[in-house]
Amino acid sequence: MAEYDVIIVGTGAGGGTLARHLAPSGKRILLLERGDWLPREPQNWLAQDVFVDNRYVSEDTWYDEKGKPFQPQIHYFVGGATKLYGAALYRLRAEDFRELQHHDGLSPAWPIGYDELEPYYTHAERLYEVHGARGEDPTEPPASAPYPHPAVSHEPRIQQLSDQLSAAGYHPFHAPCGILLDEQNMPYSTCVRCANCDGFPCPLHAKADAEVLGVRPALEHANVTLLTNAQAIRLETNEAGTAVTGVVVEHDGATETLTGDLVVVACGAANTAKLLLASANDKHPNGLANGSDQVGRNFMFHDSVAVLALSREENPTVYQKTLGLNDFYFGSDDFEYPLGNIQMVGKSQAPMFHGEKPGETKLAPEWTLERVARHAIDFWLSTEDLPRAENRVSVDRDGKLTLSYAETNAEAKKQLYEKLHSILGKLDLNPGHLFHRFAYMKNEIPVAGCAHQAGTCRFGTDPATSVLNADCRAHELDNLYVVDTSVFPSIGAVNPALTAMANSLRVGDHLLERLGARAGAAVAV
Repeated sequence: MAEYDVIIVGTGAGGGTLARHLAPSGKRILLLERGDWLPREPQNWLAQDVFVDNRYVSEDTWYDEKGKPFQPQIHYFVGGATKLYGAALYRLRAEDFRELQHHDGLSPAWPIGYDELEPYYTHAERLYEVHGARGEDPTEPPASAPYPHPAVSHEPRIQQLSDQLSAAGYHPFHAPCGILLDEQNMPYSTCVRCANCDGFPCPLHAKADAEVLGVRPALEHANVTLLTNAQAIRLETNEAGTAVTGVVVEHDGATETLTGDLVVVACGAANTAKLLLASANDKHPNGLANGSDQVGRNFMFHDSVAVLALSREENPTVYQKTLGLNDFYFGSDDFEYPLGNIQMVGKSQAPMFHGEKPGETKLAPEWTLERVARHAIDFWLSTEDLPRAENRVSVDRDGKLTLSYAETNAEAKKQLYEKLHSILGKLDLNPGHLFHRFAYMKNEIPVAGCAHQAGTCRFGTDPATSVLNADCRAHELDNLYVVDTSVFPSIGAVNPALTAMANSLRVGDHLLERLGARAGAAVAV
């Protein structure tokens, strides 16, 4: 008999959400996390420590296609990447689930439609306490319920920007935010609406991350066990290669094999692919679940750029990430292909620029870094990256991870930048007003950012072209599932975390049914 009913490898948006969903079933659930709890300490809120000294970046070394090593901006903690995310919890657009023509090619259809995932989006928004306002964004997909919490209000300078955009004929909206904020009762609000949120850990546990709202609630159930500092290095199978029989884990300096009736992998797109590829055996010589040769392929991440505009007046905004703009999501009057999403990003702070080649911003000498930060209005632009078989994760016999990647949709990215440049040129901003912001783009290899990686174990209906079926179970192994962003056939142009959470709940209902527990009830809560 297996030690556990379910082993979940990874505690981020996919794994942490799944653990919470399965926990009330009473089934024996083991959560494996290769990192530890993220320390609660003053450095959580110090830009120098977080952005310059990389205090919370894990010490991995990956390699590009030319064999050049680089350090990915990746975080191994309970809660995974959500511990330092910006908590922008968007739904994909309904059209993103269908085949969509882009400048550089086709974005493929998903094996499920938006309608199938919609109730789980609603459930995920409740679990992760999303604040937002329906009806402001013209690209917004249909929703079966309002947001569980009112939109986070704009501070005066961002409200002014929103009003100016509206007056110019655009459709700015309140960005969906996952923070534990009660603006009507701030003395009792967990969130204090600080400047150190986007890209920072939160020592108040006020960010709606997968540790706070996934793992911790799951651990309130006696049937759930969490093992930290436990890295899964290989999956073992039965002799026929049709089922996983053990998860080989390095823990406390020793190697042990753990057994579960069902094994769910949620390590993030690169590391999920690495685990499956490193688990090659006689029945799966090219890697586990890789009969299609698709494991590790189709690596995607948002083709993003962080930019700042310099306002003539100072921008005293503290919590800036409250506004989004999707007017160009599916194209524009002069460009027929999708461009992507524009949203605010966390407010610039002078320490973020230190060591960041400030001369590249081409600012006049009187613009000190401190003055730049005071006057900056900061934006994040995301264009959809298209899946390409040659954009891939591969692993050698020594476990060395190589990430081969060539950019897609560069013209759409350029066009989106030009759209923002044109818009802001008409507002109360300095001439030559848009500059690249290096705080989020420090590494010369763009994919080192890792924030929105996806696609290496895509799910689909055809075993010849996909790794997983529509339930996110491996085509070739009866008890192996994947629930992170690696399952995405396409990535859209909005932040992927909420979609990973929603899909994890959908797969969770399937697992509950398979385990003989009650499925579906949680969605109706």
